[in-house]
Amino acid sequence: MASAADFRRLALAFPGAEEGSHMGHTDFRVGGKIFATLGAPDAAWGMASLMPEQQEDFMALAPDAFKPAAGAWGRGGSTLVRLEAVTEELLEMALAAAWRKRAPPK
Repeated sequence: MASAADFRRLALAFPGAEEGSHMGHTDFRVGGKIFATLGAPDAAWGMASLMPEQQEDFMALAPDAFKPAAGAWGRGGSTLVRLEAVTEELLEMALAAAWRKRAPPK
């Protein structure tokens, strides 16, 4: 299963990815836009900013690992990732989808 260190390493491996901070927790940005966060709602979780259809797909693949964030954020695709329940391979796939959503066009 994935750790916070794995999440950070994978998120920063994408071209142009930068680590920052937002509302007291770590975020990962590309082109100035957040594509993932780590440590919210607590240290056991990360978040990937997916399309709603992608969110549904990941929740179907691993319902113990993925769930929508609360409220409108979750309905818009913000997807919480429980680190102890997600494989590194599936986490990398989710982060890649989130990065592609936010990355500036070539």
